[in-house]
Amino acid sequence: MSDSTPVGGAVLVDGVDVDAVAAAVRTCAGVERLPGGRPQDTATYLPGRRIEGVRIERSVVLVQVRARWGVPAPELAGQIRRAVAPLVAGRRIDIVVAEVGDPPAAPPPQQVTAPARARRAPRPRRGEEPEWTTANALAGHNGESSSAATIPTAAATPPPSSPV
Repeated sequence: MSDSTPVGGAVLVDGVDVDAVAAAVRTCAGVERLPGGRPQDTATYLPGRRIEGVRIERSVVLVQVRARWGVPAPELAGQIRRAVAPLVAGRRIDIVVAEVGDPPAAPPPQQVTAPARARRAPRPRRGEEPEWTTANALAGHNGESSSAATIPTAAATPPPSSPV
């Protein structure tokens, strides 16, 4: 257990202001709160009160948080370490994510309407080409086919008949 010493309104535990550390952690965007209340939670016990979520040891500061939903753990740890490092005199900062906050509330369901009926493209009139067709570059302008004579390949050529 660490030695606590009151200095001017602050309570120092092993030279660290526990209230300042807790306040710095609470300012981090990824932290919802410092959880507490259960015997296994991280806390610092001071005369007449308990500071939830922070424990100071000789070489380590342990911080326990309830993280906001969707904050990646490395980002959360970086926020906490940057906020706390100037206050803990070079101690290692260990972080425990004891809880994760609830996801944001889902938006209310939107009123679903029946899909509009698909409209068919109008049929071309007799003698007109449909709009989606294009002229074949090899075809003549008189509607002649663009197909050229084909040469059969080996796969389509029947084997020669053998003389009997």
